[in-house]
Amino acid sequence: MGDHFEKGQHAVLNEGEENEMEIFGYRTHRCRRTLCLAGSVFSFGILPLVFYWRPAWHVWANCIPCSLQEADVVLLRTRDEFQTYSRKKVMWIHLSALNSAFGLTPDHPLIMDEEYIINRAIRKPELKVRSINVQKIRYVWDNLEEQFQKIGSLEDWLSSAKIHLKFGSGLTREEQEFRRLICGPNTIDVEITPIWKLLIKEVLNPFYIFQLFSVCLWFSEDYKEYALAIIIMSIISIALTVYDLREQSLKLHGLVESHNSITVSVCERKAGVQELESHFLVPGDLLILSGNKVKMPCDAILIDGSCVVDEGMLTGESIPVTKTPLPKMDSSVPWKTQSEADYKRHILFCGTEVIQSKGACSGPTRAVVLQTGFNTAKGDLVRSILYPKPMNFKLYRDAIRFLLCLVGTATIGMIYTLCVYVLSGEPPEEVVKKALDVITIAVPPALPAALTTGIIYAQRRLKKRGIFCISPQRINICGQLNLVCFDKTGTLTRDGLDLWGVVPCDKNGFQEVHSFALGKALSWGPLCAAMASCHSLILLDGTIQGDPLDLKMFEATTWEMAISGEDFHINGVPAHAMIVKPCKTAIQVPMEGIAILHQFPFSSALQRMTVIVQELGGDRLALMKGAPEKVASFCQPETVPTSFVSELQTYTTQGFRVIAMAYKKLEMDHHTTSLTRDKVESDLIFLGLLIFENQLKEETKPVLEELIAARIRTVMITGDDLQTAITVARKSGMVSEDQKLILIETNETTESSSASISWKLVEEKKHVAYGNQDNYINIWEEVSDNSIEGSYHFALSGKSFQVINQHFSSLLPKILMNGTVFARMSPGQKSCLVEEFQKLDYIVGMCGDGANDCGALKMAHVGISLSEQEASVASPFTSKTPNIECVPHLIKEGRAALVTSFCMFKYMALYSMIQYVGVLLLYWETNSLSNYQFLFQDLAITTLIGVTNIFVLVLVIQMAVCLLILFADIPDLYRRFDLLCTPVLWRIYIVIMLSCNFIVSLVVEEAIIENRTLWMIIKRCFGYQSKSRYRTWQRALANDPSWPPLNQISYSDLPGCGRGVSYSNPVFESNEEQL
Repeated sequence: MGDHFEKGQHAVLNEGEENEMEIFGYRTHRCRRTLCLAGSVFSFGILPLVFYWRPAWHVWANCIPCSLQEADVVLLRTRDEFQTYSRKKVMWIHLSALNSAFGLTPDHPLIMDEEYIINRAIRKPELKVRSINVQKIRYVWDNLEEQFQKIGSLEDWLSSAKIHLKFGSGLTREEQEFRRLICGPNTIDVEITPIWKLLIKEVLNPFYIFQLFSVCLWFSEDYKEYALAIIIMSIISIALTVYDLREQSLKLHGLVESHNSITVSVCERKAGVQELESHFLVPGDLLILSGNKVKMPCDAILIDGSCVVDEGMLTGESIPVTKTPLPKMDSSVPWKTQSEADYKRHILFCGTEVIQSKGACSGPTRAVVLQTGFNTAKGDLVRSILYPKPMNFKLYRDAIRFLLCLVGTATIGMIYTLCVYVLSGEPPEEVVKKALDVITIAVPPALPAALTTGIIYAQRRLKKRGIFCISPQRINICGQLNLVCFDKTGTLTRDGLDLWGVVPCDKNGFQEVHSFALGKALSWGPLCAAMASCHSLILLDGTIQGDPLDLKMFEATTWEMAISGEDFHINGVPAHAMIVKPCKTAIQVPMEGIAILHQFPFSSALQRMTVIVQELGGDRLALMKGAPEKVASFCQPETVPTSFVSELQTYTTQGFRVIAMAYKKLEMDHHTTSLTRDKVESDLIFLGLLIFENQLKEETKPVLEELIAARIRTVMITGDDLQTAITVARKSGMVSEDQKLILIETNETTESSSASISWKLVEEKKHVAYGNQDNYINIWEEVSDNSIEGSYHFALSGKSFQVINQHFSSLLPKILMNGTVFARMSPGQKSCLVEEFQKLDYIVGMCGDGANDCGALKMAHVGISLSEQEASVASPFTSKTPNIECVPHLIKEGRAALVTSFCMFKYMALYSMIQYVGVLLLYWETNSLSNYQFLFQDLAITTLIGVTNIFVLVLVIQMAVCLLILFADIPDLYRRFDLLCTPVLWRIYIVIMLSCNFIVSLVVEEAIIENRTLWMIIKRCFGYQSKSRYRTWQRALANDPSWPPLNQISYSDLPGCGRGVSYSNPVFESNEEQL
């Protein structure tokens, strides 16, 4: 297909998104369709089979190009390296049914507002909508924009004021019916594929079609024994494949089954609150959330009240997250970008559980449906499992190329056979059989089965080690891994954090560390009050739940938590407020407790959280907890100790996680809801530091040393802060003591300057003065450009990665060549980073705990999950042992399977060529091997070796049998195999020739083919160099004296002209990003 298209025939679907693809318009042509039908009949079904394998050919043969507006068939092509084609039929959605329901006419007010895509899609006056369904998502034709647009979600351009005004009172019944018909049902429907469908799909594989052809040919030649053996092998292979696919289908169906049968309360504009099945929901519906333990059947924007949500279904971490309502602003700015805070804090994601909901001013908690069906966060996860990115593995590419070479060789043999037998005057049917026989000889039907032998046995051994695989073909890819990315928390380090101690401060600076190891409680004071109340913990069914870090902090105070009752009457404290109280054994606490009045929840963008509390019988306070540098920036400068930077670095360089706390007193005459966050978070008094300990797992360092010794790159991708990540990289051996570490920092484009990037050498002794830095990392201020010798590593944050990706795209490959520590990375950035490594021709593995690594686990060539949570259902490998010891085991088994596949490939190819040449020599004399001779070669010698892992033993047995047949002089055996009795001396000559051939082959194999040193010398002599992109970059950087740059600041020439925004995962921020 060329690059020249008719006007309007070509467009891009989902432009700028991960699943971007091209779309082409076609119209069915009657004459072409008739010719194709005739071709299908005369080709005995071969043409439809080819069209099934090649959908693009089907469209090109049956249709003619036209504009997308006129098309009845569209052809889709992915924009990745595979350029996969798919065919979709354009469907019509008729709105005539609504005409009888509520009198829908072309000038009805309901469809006149063309601001919305759903209205622009209606063709008037026919009242019908053109649509296509692509990967479970519905697209409708936008008559105004003249392109297909995704439907099933609210428009991104909507402002918060528009959302409150348009959807704050709910939709009318007519609007619901109208949207339901066009958007479709709110279901994440993964059907359990019937066995007969799976069977047909598997049988129509080109490999099995070729086997069917071979079996039919062998039966016609009375070669029944081997034909039956191939049939049995094929049936077993098909049965196992269908069983695996069926099990995966059942597992995925079970994951989403409960989503489609939830009863919800929906507020209709005229009818009031109605009970409704969740599959009837449409974007714009107003949900009423009441009670606890409510499963979200869609994505919704919280517009009134607050919720505590368990997002473990999609993150793998059952940590309650507080959701706040979308504020109503007069600005016309899109609601997602109206504030610096993360917009996801207002979204209740599909598949999550609302643990607790609180309405505002005694009203219900309300949320507007944002997205339905497969457009939701959960739907996106399920779609990524249903439609995974295809793998491009060199072994399989080379295998296909070699098979094509064998087909070419077979074609030559067919021509040779036709010439010989036609000239010999053989009957036509015999000539055809002999010619077709050459194909089955040159291209052995048992080859694919033999290639999977190593995979099957490797999978069994992995299972014994507690490593389970749902994609066996990726075992071979494990053997090619040359870069492995690791999450930090829960993967390299132990799960959870322990409160090691606190460092209080007063006017004189930091005091001595208070350790909780001896069980001694912290004395009463603002710091103790902050630890007891500055958190997002909730009390559910008598159990305190929340973030593990908050739990550890609260438990250290030995206080208790309760909910105030209706009879609770204290000025300024509402009923049902959260109350924290000192335990009975606590002494010297001059109050009954503390009431938590209002929360400003944590945001990874803000790196802090703040609460407003009321001491029972005392003052009203504002308490802040967050990243030390952030908290310090909101404090009065005189309250921050002068030794702040050095004290902070003392702990961060040891791998501790440090959190700072601050407070101030508030006036009692202000209502808490009237106080803005900016007003509360100002002029605070610094209280001190909380020190949390997160230790390396015992297995981490030995495994990383083993990988580095094997020349496999290791990279850390974490949501934690940069200093902690650097320390863990040093401690684990990922960055050795004699290697330099260069910190890359960037600044985004502003109105006065373009984006910039700077390079600084990390140093562990010299302190720098306090400044407004995101991370306090010591650097050398004066380093010459030539001071970096030997190996070095880059460390950068997710923010820097984003800026580099957008504004310094030419530098990105250079940075990735030595990039080792990537901190503060969001889930979307993790996926993007893995993809960028793949673009450099690395074979990338990703090992994570399955929490927020799902995107990266799916994106990597080999994803290894250390968690059995549902979020890891798409990971090819899952380890029951929650440490990284599984990684070297997987690589070893992958290499064993890969070597086995290579050996089997060479063995099968050599066997087919020997038989091919032998048969063609016999054809010259119009002779051939007998069926039993073929059977002995095909079954006893070849297939037996192809399906066993006891290679040497089977080979010895085969040699013994061959020698027995050669020297036994058994007349009945010779007669059965159509063998001639030759002189003994000839037989001895045969053995001598075979022995010489074996010795020569062994010497050539060991001394030449497997001699790595020799090949390195040959490559060096001829100047051969690897064409892999990362090897090319390595050579280029090694010869670049100006790389790496140090103490330099570079600016982007064209602000904002990057390669586009990195892929953004629509689901969640990492919980480990919190502080």
